[in-house]
Amino acid sequence: MPNIVAPFSTTAAAAEPPPAPALDPRPAVLLLHGLCANPLEMMPLARALRDAGYVVEAPALDGYGVVPPVAGAPAPARRRAVPPFEAWVEMAAAHFDALAARHAHVAVGGLSMGAVLTLALALERPAAALMLLSTSLHFDGWNVSPWRRLLPLAYVPPLRQWLSFRETPPYGIKNERLREWVAQAMNASHVSAAGADRLPAASLHQASRLIRHVRRNLHQIAAPAVVLHASEDDVSGARSVLELQRRLGTTPEVHWFHHSYHMLTLDNERGAVTQAARQFLLRQVPVAAPAERFSPLTATEDLPHEQHA
Repeated sequence: MPNIVAPFSTTAAAAEPPPAPALDPRPAVLLLHGLCANPLEMMPLARALRDAGYVVEAPALDGYGVVPPVAGAPAPARRRAVPPFEAWVEMAAAHFDALAARHAHVAVGGLSMGAVLTLALALERPAAALMLLSTSLHFDGWNVSPWRRLLPLAYVPPLRQWLSFRETPPYGIKNERLREWVAQAMNASHVSAAGADRLPAASLHQASRLIRHVRRNLHQIAAPAVVLHASEDDVSGARSVLELQRRLGTTPEVHWFHHSYHMLTLDNERGAVTQAARQFLLRQVPVAAPAERFSPLTATEDLPHEQHA
């Protein structure tokens, strides 16, 4: 008998693509810490959002943040070069993309320069919602030295490679007991939950470039946003909030807090701050079955604050 060859079937022979993995139904949240700081300052907010049912990631960004030294580890021989702010945005985008590959919706939030980085990321990625805490579009708080206007002189190479500026009390914290603990941590390891004890001129130079980039493009950001700011912010005053209200692509929801300084996630009203952020996020990016496992607010944390549409 002659050999009979079955006709070639392109349909059968073509390899079926593997089914796409099912997305996690829970929304995700990416939290970005401040300049020369670390994720510790975001932990109260991260815990509150996890308790509400969100998947939360608060990464340490190399070259942007500072982590405490490991006990017993040798000190680095020299300070690492500060990467350009574009690299900061790329690192944040990589974390966003990893979450977006597993979750249908990803919200982003940040504190201080982390809020500015959040805005820069929103220019590159489709964030479901934005949480902007103590946004530093301007360094004009009551504790900022009038000499700061001369800071651009320190950005001139090679000065910016070795100059640094010491942080001074109150370290963005109104609570006196917490402020004392932060000062002790800075003296012991040069880093605390409120950030490093020194800010390199190179980092401030890149932060200044990032601010200019974001301010030029605020009108392009249309994601729903909540702005949380202290009326007594010692680092960034009301001007940053007013600019967000005037120039963002959509009008943000604004909350003012009157018993805290710059570090809203750690200070007197941290409970009210996390509650306001959580309620905003539940409205904009709801979870299927929000949990209600928040501990009661303390007398200080429960102080009233102002909310504006």
